[in-house]
Amino acid sequence: MSARNPAGGRPARPVTLAQVAQRAGVSTQTVSNALNSPELLAPRTLERVREAVAALDYRPHQAARSLRTRSSRLIGYGVQPAVGGLSTAVLDGFLHALSDSADRAGYRVLLFAAPVGAADEAERYDELLREHAVDGFVLSGTYRGDKRPQWLHKREVPFVAFGRSWSTRDVGDWVDVDGAHGTAAAVDQLVAAGHRRIAFLGWPRGSGSGDDRARGWREAMRHHELPVRDLRVASVDDVDAAREAVARVLPKVTAVVAASDTLALGCYHALRDAGRVPGRDVAVTGFDDSPAAALLSPALSSVRQPLEEVGRACTRLLLSRIKNPQSEPERLLLEPELVVRDSSAAVTGS
Repeated sequence: MSARNPAGGRPARPVTLAQVAQRAGVSTQTVSNALNSPELLAPRTLERVREAVAALDYRPHQAARSLRTRSSRLIGYGVQPAVGGLSTAVLDGFLHALSDSADRAGYRVLLFAAPVGAADEAERYDELLREHAVDGFVLSGTYRGDKRPQWLHKREVPFVAFGRSWSTRDVGDWVDVDGAHGTAAAVDQLVAAGHRRIAFLGWPRGSGSGDDRARGWREAMRHHELPVRDLRVASVDDVDAAREAVARVLPKVTAVVAASDTLALGCYHALRDAGRVPGRDVAVTGFDDSPAAALLSPALSSVRQPLEEVGRACTRLLLSRIKNPQSEPERLLLEPELVVRDSSAAVTGS
């Protein structure tokens, strides 16, 4: 359990096992033995450690204490508020893959509400740890400034993230999909089809995954010696917002690479507003290959994430972390697959 500051509010920085060991003049292993196997210690040593624990008000998470001796066989996964759009199905697919791979390993996934950026976000994780409910956590929806990885790392709680931490202080294990590779592949396909004026419809700058996808477009365009100036358009992940944002650039391009299928659908609407036909007058490529992509007219080309592989890898890395808490972090960057359909088949635009 984390100590609180006198005024209440967020938990104060917890006392560590190392601090207790330093005060008692013993090793961290001796402190661990005092907490988990006191019968192994001499009475005087045990008393010294207990005095240090009391003086520092050290209250370790029960889950972290008992990982080596008892397992709940549960993995915690925080469900974040749905933002709508076609790309929401990506996390649904990931959760299915994660649950299936965990089940094969003899674990179950415990879902709990985890609002993004809420003041009590850490409290949700803290509560599950106090109740001994989980052996570790799987994170998703990582973002710049995400405090969850550091919070769990400091408390020595096993976790793995679907998504990089997007921080210079990268901690823990993660599995991610190479978004830059995906958008670069989309550009390469469009260039091969004859396009030279290719815009990028992405999210506002500052999004880790969004900036990564924009980087792939930009680097591929430069590789083909094509201009990028004034061809990047930003929108939140909303069909109507994307429809309005992309309208200004459509007269200047023959193709658009979008950072999500939701944004791509907004581009479809903007083209029809202007009396133009998606896939014939302007090629469009999305990202995520949502279930709706193949059902649109024309069928939307899109970058497919290997969610089954991501789910299996997250389970493997987390169980390895639970078994070997002190091992070096493992990070996997997986390649997505471009699925070409009618929307990017046009060789030229009007």
